[in-house]
Amino acid sequence: MGQVEATTERVIAADAETVFDALADYKDTRAKLLPEHFSAYELREGGDGEGTLVHWKLQATSKRVRDCLLEVTEPADGQLVEKDRNSSMVTTWTVTPAGEGRSKAVVTTVWNGAGGIGGFFERTFAPKGLARIYDAVLARLAAEVENRPGQSE
Repeated sequence: MGQVEATTERVIAADAETVFDALADYKDTRAKLLPEHFSAYELREGGDGEGTLVHWKLQATSKRVRDCLLEVTEPADGQLVEKDRNSSMVTTWTVTPAGEGRSKAVVTTVWNGAGGIGGFFERTFAPKGLARIYDAVLARLAAEVENRPGQSE
């Protein structure tokens, strides 16, 4: 049994504050960013970053569905951390400036993987699959914020 990690990133043509605010908006924006791998989205508490409690189901494969109940914290500027109450999964979103009118969004998810042969396959294939899922989220995030008034190309 070991820790499994999946990371993906994207440079977005919008300032870091705009990108972070969109990610932290669990009331309106976040649900729009989630691809078909996510279902049963429900905001339970809060809605804007720190103090938010949100539920969704994440279907990473045809047979694997995680029922996620996420507590959101903001431990540092430009950082959102989603800790799943139902598992060891922790997802960290970090948004930093990347030049004028641009930002870099990085998402990293870690969890305690299975042991044995199942754990081998999980460590080998799960990070790539989850990175693809979060790449789709970042693409939707970019489309959402790059089209907002006041953002440059």
